[in-house]
Amino acid sequence: MLLLNFATIVAAAVSLVSAAVPNSPRFDLTKPSYDLFRSKPLHDDTVQQGFAFDNKNRRLFVSQRRNGASAASGDLTITQLDFKGKKLGHMYLKGFGHGVSFGAQGVGSATYLWTEVDANSKGYGKRLARFKFVNGATRTKSSSSLQKFAPVAAGKEHTCAVDTVNNRLVVRYHTSAGKRIAVFDLAAATKGDFSNPLADFKQPLPKTKAKNFQGYTAYGRYLYLLWGDSYDVSKELNSQVATVDMNTGKVVQGPVITRAGSTLSFREAEGMAIYKTAAGQVRLFLGFASGKPGDRRSNLMEK
Repeated sequence: MLLLNFATIVAAAVSLVSAAVPNSPRFDLTKPSYDLFRSKPLHDDTVQQGFAFDNKNRRLFVSQRRNGASAASGDLTITQLDFKGKKLGHMYLKGFGHGVSFGAQGVGSATYLWTEVDANSKGYGKRLARFKFVNGATRTKSSSSLQKFAPVAAGKEHTCAVDTVNNRLVVRYHTSAGKRIAVFDLAAATKGDFSNPLADFKQPLPKTKAKNFQGYTAYGRYLYLLWGDSYDVSKELNSQVATVDMNTGKVVQGPVITRAGSTLSFREAEGMAIYKTAAGQVRLFLGFASGKPGDRRSNLMEK
């Protein structure tokens, strides 16, 4: 009886430790999505991979593999767009990673990007980097202007997203046991302090119609996941989204088929992000690539 009571107390303590992300509203993934823009060219003509909003300065950035670079090189192009999809600038990153997810942090009038860096032999970044977006600039993985971090010592690969509403850094990292998610206070992470994660759990792997994982983001207590194959790979629309409670690590909705951008050519799901409008409305964005080889286009839809 004493052992049972002790086990119950321990279980309750563990639950309290893991339930450190404050409660928040949750998007209903069955609701329709609406276009922000369609078929906009990026700086390079490859498929977009991810995107991020600087909520403070009202900026949008999209990642893609640099023209002519191999998939394993980790060479990326970051394009800055306005909210109508007009190109405002770009930046080149050499040896960084795949670009599936990254974050943007407004500091005064500047935007600092959080990306993967130090691409391994498969083209995925081993650590994270934080650096100022500078239009027209090129940064290599060894540039002195980078802050580099390994948020989780056991992590062999790291990517990230920023919850721009709640100022949290969400890190997806790879271990020998699979993918995990950790959540950190953004201000602490900026100082290199990753000692007190709000959550750290194994990424759930629900059964999905699509083969390819295509992005993630977080708002408050909830993590949003995206899968999808292009029409070149799957003749049927198979993009799906799911919601995970980061305090339990469990799926609470989905995977749900999303028909956002269903009429696009090629249509490959590519990236997720959160944005809060000046009027205070929080929106969940889904990204899709479209177009022909040599002329891929960017498409963003919102809930």
